[in-house]
Amino acid sequence: MFETCSTPLTGIDSHAHVFSRSLRLVPGRRYTPDYDATLAQYLAHLHAHGLSHGVLVQPSFLGTDNSYLLAALRQAPERLRGVVVLERDVSRAALDDLAGQGVVGVRLNLIGRALPDLRDVAWKAFFGHVAELDWHVELHAGVEALPGLIRQLLPFGVKLVVDHFGRPDARLDTAQPGFAELLELGSTGQVWMKVSGIYRLGGTDSQNMAFARAALALLEQGFGPHRLVWGSDWPHTQHERHIDYATVLEQLNTLACPAPLRHALMVQAPRVLFGF
Repeated sequence: MFETCSTPLTGIDSHAHVFSRSLRLVPGRRYTPDYDATLAQYLAHLHAHGLSHGVLVQPSFLGTDNSYLLAALRQAPERLRGVVVLERDVSRAALDDLAGQGVVGVRLNLIGRALPDLRDVAWKAFFGHVAELDWHVELHAGVEALPGLIRQLLPFGVKLVVDHFGRPDARLDTAQPGFAELLELGSTGQVWMKVSGIYRLGGTDSQNMAFARAALALLEQGFGPHRLVWGSDWPHTQHERHIDYATVLEQLNTLACPAPLRHALMVQAPRVLFGF
C-alpha cells in the first residue's frame, strides 16, 4: 500500500486511467494500448505537480472488468476515488461492496455506440440504486447527444458529470448544436462538467485552446464554478505521443484561470463531488 496516513488535500485530478497491456481487452474496442499506465506512475505525476488526490475512471477497452481499478483504489484509499463501468442488472449488494471500496460513480461511455433509451424500465432500478448511494453518472458522448441523455436522466435525481467539455467540435463556435443546450442544462443544479481533454475537441491545437477558453467562460456562468472540475485525462490515450501531464497543466494555465476559479476546479468542486 502506498500510504498509511491521511494526505493533505492540495489538488484533485478528477479524471485519469490506470491499466496494463496484459489485461483482457473487450472485443470491438476503439483503442488497444501498447504500454502500461500504472498507479505508481500516476501517483508520481501527482507528486511532481503538487497534487494530492485523484479519480480513476474505468477505460472503455476494459469493459465491465473493474478489477485493475479496484486494486489501485486499495493501494491508496485515502487519495483515490473510482468511477466504474457496470452492467445495468448489477445487484445492489455488488454496488454496496463497490461503494465500500471507494467507488463514487458509474460511467456510460457512449462514444461510437448506439444510444440507449435511458427511460426504459430496465434502467429504473439501476439509476435508483445510483441515486440512493449518492453516486454520479458520468456521461461520455458526443455533444449533440448529451442534452437528450441528460433530460432522460434528470428525473432519477442522480448527479450527472459530463466528460471533456461535452466533446464539442472546436472548429465550430460555442453556439453549435448541443453545446448551447448543454450550457442551459447547467442551471438544473444536477450537472457537473469536466474541464479536461482539450486535445480531444477535434480542431488544431490553437482552435482547441480558443474553444476551451470561450467555453470555460460560458460554463462558469451557466454551471457556476462549484460544478466544474479539472482532470488530466492521463495517460491521454490516443494522444500520448504529443501530450503529457505537464502539457495538460500548461493548457490549464494558458486558459488564464484566476486563482479562485482554479481553486474551485481543482479543490472545492471535486472535493464535494467525489467525497474526499
